[in-house]
Amino acid sequence: MMRLSLLLCFPFALLATPAQAKTCTPNWVAGWASSQFRPTGDAELPAGTLANRTLRQIVRPSVSGNRIRVRISNLAGTRPLMLAGASIARARDSSSAAIDPATLIALRFDGKPDVIVPAGADYLSDPVPLPTRALDSIAVSIHYAGDPEQTSHPGSRATSWHLPGDHLGDKAMAGADHFDHWFNLAALEVERCAPAKLIVALGDSITDGKGATTNGNDRWTDRLAERLQADPKRRPIAIVNQGIGGNRLLDDGLGPNALARLDRDVLAQPGVTHMILLEGINDLGTLTLDAPVSVAAHQAHVARIIGAYRQIIARAHAKGIKVIGATVMPFVGNGYYHADARNEADRQAVNAWIRTPGHFDAVIDFDRVTRDPAHPDRLLPAYDEGDALHLSPKGYKAMGEAIPLSLFD
Repeated sequence: MMRLSLLLCFPFALLATPAQAKTCTPNWVAGWASSQFRPTGDAELPAGTLANRTLRQIVRPSVSGNRIRVRISNLAGTRPLMLAGASIARARDSSSAAIDPATLIALRFDGKPDVIVPAGADYLSDPVPLPTRALDSIAVSIHYAGDPEQTSHPGSRATSWHLPGDHLGDKAMAGADHFDHWFNLAALEVERCAPAKLIVALGDSITDGKGATTNGNDRWTDRLAERLQADPKRRPIAIVNQGIGGNRLLDDGLGPNALARLDRDVLAQPGVTHMILLEGINDLGTLTLDAPVSVAAHQAHVARIIGAYRQIIARAHAKGIKVIGATVMPFVGNGYYHADARNEADRQAVNAWIRTPGHFDAVIDFDRVTRDPAHPDRLLPAYDEGDALHLSPKGYKAMGEAIPLSLFD
């Protein structure tokens, strides 16, 4: 714990020198983010799981920067969230709790190690001088004071570790329990001397990465981030993934509907300039989940989906954000939604609207990329994770590689 206590004692080191102040205009941008909400069902931890424990979570910022701050969320809380402390460090890799102790820094909140986050609110840590490279693995550890209400992102595709007591300074958290969820960690924000752009991917489980490799960072948004960083001209472009499994445009599912979370998950992200919208497949599927509906009901449902797109575009344009629409991919053959010809006609109608010039600022045709040419109402078998709805890592790679990088110039 010596390093942790020593690192608490240099708040003035965060101030720029006069020379730096002349050459550096700080720009904050979200380098990583996750949509937080109240977990339910299997995603909810048994009561007391995190009580008085330290939770270490591994994330991967998509852009480089000089300083970092962490956004803690108590979005689903009905009472204040109390943290006894938090720390940040470079992780040894994406699949273990081990950190590089030479990089360990204690986080502070308004100059103090502890913080009380009001119910329903987010809270930013003070910035810390941890120069970060894009696609590094960063470990954020939080020590809960008491038993927190659960605010979470269940579909992390990343492992988090927890131990009883204060382990903010542990090098490896030996013997820790683990689960594949993120809790109370809404964003890692990066400060850069140079301007940056931010792409926010708003979507459902296909954006969240169901079917991707746990700790593998092989969602379609990860592949896009890698391509941006491989291009020297586009390295200042960050991307954050705001997908939620089961998410819908019109109704709540596993998390709030897209219109309800748009302000928080997209418009409020620091540095946002572009949005990729991939939503609608769960709206189309749930329409007939329990029973068939009339042709008029199908038509009305498609109109409501298109109306939601119009709302998102208008609200994003009001903030100067370029909105890129992504076509809805095939799902005939899925055993849960059991789509028929009428559902497929709805999907085609929605995609026709998305492709029509003048609606979105640009279009990514994920339908064309992922469909089976021999059976265009179904996913290409090589890209199918196995349920005729979600993609395999190979399919996500194809999605990430199909996006023209010029869309963000």
